[in-house]
Amino acid sequence: MTQLAGKTALITGASSGIGYEAAKLFAAEGAKVVIGARRRQMLDKLVDEIAAAGGQAIAVAGDVTEEGYAKKLVETAVDRFGGLDIAFNNAGTLGALGELTNMQVSDWDAVVETNLKSGFLAARAQIPALLDQGGGSIIFNSTFVGYSAGMPGTCAYAASKAGLIGLTKSLATELGPKRIRVNALLPGGTDTAMAAEMINTPEMRTFIEGLHALKRLADPAEIARSALYLASDASSFVTGTALLCDGGISVNRT
Repeated sequence: MTQLAGKTALITGASSGIGYEAAKLFAAEGAKVVIGARRRQMLDKLVDEIAAAGGQAIAVAGDVTEEGYAKKLVETAVDRFGGLDIAFNNAGTLGALGELTNMQVSDWDAVVETNLKSGFLAARAQIPALLDQGGGSIIFNSTFVGYSAGMPGTCAYAASKAGLIGLTKSLATELGPKRIRVNALLPGGTDTAMAAEMINTPEMRTFIEGLHALKRLADPAEIARSALYLASDASSFVTGTALLCDGGISVNRT
């Protein structure tokens, strides 16, 4: 039996990377999926891939920093698939990198809006629909950066993603009695287009790989499988956690 049979899942940042792999995996595990991102053409291609594999998906293009878009994603899940059971709030950005003293306020605000404000807007829109289903699972995609390790030049990214962990813990206590679980997923270095903005030379890739105990980057599909765990009943007693899926970067000293 598939792990998400009869469930409806919403996944943002689904046009590439972790979100793309999560959408395919959730659909393969029986979920009907609503996928969101800014790039409509790539979302439509993903819908076709999921349909070709026997799954069900619908794309809603838009900007996660906009309140109306957060509501539209949820409304689509309810109107097209009858409800919402799982939300994987995965969309995010590295944003401007560099020393804090050289960062423009507009650059800081853009990162915080995309990574943290979007989580607030998403959860606020998702919670009523999850309650209507009798409960469910909210997952925020955070990072080890700013949690178990610091990396120079990533202040806005680290602060915004760490904020998601605080949001996770508070919401878990608010919503636990209502049968909604809330967790954060903390990937390590992952071989995505976004990571390539930082890992942009062979030397940098070798360095970042070496920070991990496993001495490699994750494939996005590996992170998607950890998201599946948090989405499924396999994690039915897991809430309020910051789940490291980091290849041992938080413990490695070699």
